[in-house]
Amino acid sequence: MRKLIATAALAAGTASPALAATGPFFSLRNTDFVVLLGFLLFLAVLAYFKVPQVLNKLLDKRSDDIRSELDEARGLREEAQKLLASYERKQKDVQVQAEGIVAAAKADAEKAAAQAKLDLDASIKRRLAAAEDQITSAQASAVKEVRDRAAEVAVAAARDVIAQQTSAADKNRMIDESISEVGAKLH
Repeated sequence: MRKLIATAALAAGTASPALAATGPFFSLRNTDFVVLLGFLLFLAVLAYFKVPQVLNKLLDKRSDDIRSELDEARGLREEAQKLLASYERKQKDVQVQAEGIVAAAKADAEKAAAQAKLDLDASIKRRLAAAEDQITSAQASAVKEVRDRAAEVAVAAARDVIAQQTSAADKNRMIDESISEVGAKLH
């Protein structure tokens, strides 16, 4: 390894970079001139193989591709904005419909509550009327029973009074009158 370093030092010692650019400019020993020739040769090769035209075509193609992608992106953006506007309109329409449905449901509920109240009032009135009819019927029945009982008591009392006050001849005469009266009414 020491030999390699020593050889490199000797080789570098004879042609140092500071000395390479000295001397006449149009000499192959002048590095600036050699670099200039290499650069000009490089440009000539690029021009010979028409590399700038190829690069221009590639750049133009890439530019056209980017332009078409931008146009497509604009079109997609416009379409997305139209869809968004459409969905927003539909959402507003649905919201209006929902509010209408809620309002109609509230109105229906209020009508149903009012109808239920009317039905309840009518049912209460019917039940009160039925109860009053039952009370009236019970009163009439009670009055009839009292009258019937009073008539029975009066008849029994009259029978007892008549039985005590009438004689056997009067009883026979009354029986005969009753039989003739019943016979006359049946025929």
